[in-house]
Parts: sequence; C-alpha cells; structure tokens
Amino acid sequence: MSDSMIDGLLAGFTDPGPYTMEAAAGAPQAPGVHVVLDGGVVVYVGYTGNLRNRLRQHLTGNRDSSVLHEQVGQLLDKPGQTASAADIAGWLSRCEVRWQETDNPEGTKEALVLALKPRFNRQVPKARR
Repeated sequence: MSDSMIDGLLAGFTDPGPYTMEAAAGAPQAPGVHVVLDGGVVVYVGYTGNLRNRLRQHLTGNRDSSVLHEQVGQLLDKPGQTASAADIAGWLSRCEVRWQETDNPEGTKEALVLALKPRFNRQVPKARR
C-alpha cells in the first residue's frame, strides 16, 4: 500500500508523536481508535471507549490486559527469558502513536486492520461482501 493511501486512511488522526506516558496523558477520555507505528509503519490498531486510559494501559499493563503488550513481549522474549513490562514499555516508547476520536471505534478499527494488516493485530477481520 502506498504512503499516500495510508495517509488518506489516517487523515483524521492526530499527528504522530512519541508513544510515552506524556502522550497518553494528552489523549482525550473519549471513544476512539489508536494506531502504533514503528518506523512509520502501522504495527497495531486498537479501539477503546477511553483513549487516554487505553494508551496508558498498553504502556503500564501486563500481557493479560493488552494484546499489544503481549505481542511486543513475544517479539522481545529470548530463550529462557521473558521480556519484562519495562522492556515492553521501552520498546513501545521508541514507537509513535496517533489517535482519532470516533463514535464508531470498532468499525473504524476493523476497516484499518483490513486495509493495513498490522503485524501485532492477532485477528484480521474477514472482508464483508
């Protein structure tokens, strides 16, 4: 997919910024969709009823509370050594995050996952006919 097509899909989103606790604190307490980018590539799309809380949870949660946390943990795990929450938060902090408030976060997420096929989204919805 070309960069211009991706830019079009993310046109209503905030500008990319470092994925830090400060960025999460600046997110609204509203429903929406968030994307995590690694090197400019969307690696995860999520939706929530409260953007601020969910962005914080990805950074501070555990593998049971966040698919993103679990997927990054699996990436960082080494034989005989499980990546720590701090390791996962560190990896995420080198990524960028963008979000968009929407009244239809689930539908927006589904459309983005179908179009972008991010590596950390476990299930890609089937295209509707």
